[in-house]
Amino acid sequence: MDFLPEKIDDYAVNHSQDEPELLQELSRETWQKVLIPRMLSGHFQGRVLAMISKLVNPKNILEIGTYTGYSALCLAEGMQNNGSLHTIDKNEELFDLQRKYFNKSVYTNQIKQHVGQALDIIPTIDVMFDLVFIDADKCNYSNYFHAIINKMNKGGVIISDNVLWSGKVVEKVAPKDKDTPALIAYNKLLKEDSRIETVLLPIRDGLTISRVK
Repeated sequence: MDFLPEKIDDYAVNHSQDEPELLQELSRETWQKVLIPRMLSGHFQGRVLAMISKLVNPKNILEIGTYTGYSALCLAEGMQNNGSLHTIDKNEELFDLQRKYFNKSVYTNQIKQHVGQALDIIPTIDVMFDLVFIDADKCNYSNYFHAIINKMNKGGVIISDNVLWSGKVVEKVAPKDKDTPALIAYNKLLKEDSRIETVLLPIRDGLTISRVK
């Protein structure tokens, strides 16, 4: 679902920072070799993630849902020189492709890959986070929030992707659809939790920014 007219969307992209060459290369390989390449953050959203990271200037970053590593590299752009980025994905088949591009970047020694279930891995990472990006299975979004909220520094930022879910969050829910109700509940949780302040942006498929008070 397109939330903006195509011409306006193109104008916004054309007047935003250019996509770095390494990310262009990763995007091409993802579209050539990987299933469901539309899961990639892509140029415009990637620049949004990079900008938020640069504004936050996080020491420690957590990403839930690595896919091919595009968004991790965007988030790493704002990371402190002594910082770390932990990224989690359950698909071990993508590990080598992710590492290939992490190794090509200047962040190779700072990006730590984890393979498995995020809810099992998060408690084992013994750091406090300044920036978290949630972009994995939608049914667990609320569980991910509860898993990370007490591991956030004050002023830390949580970014949540796909929160508009192609507009399904405002439509009648199909009987077998489990993702949409989960996202509706998650959006309500972010709005009502007193520990954070939240704004939902209609960027691409919906991007929520929540700041820890």
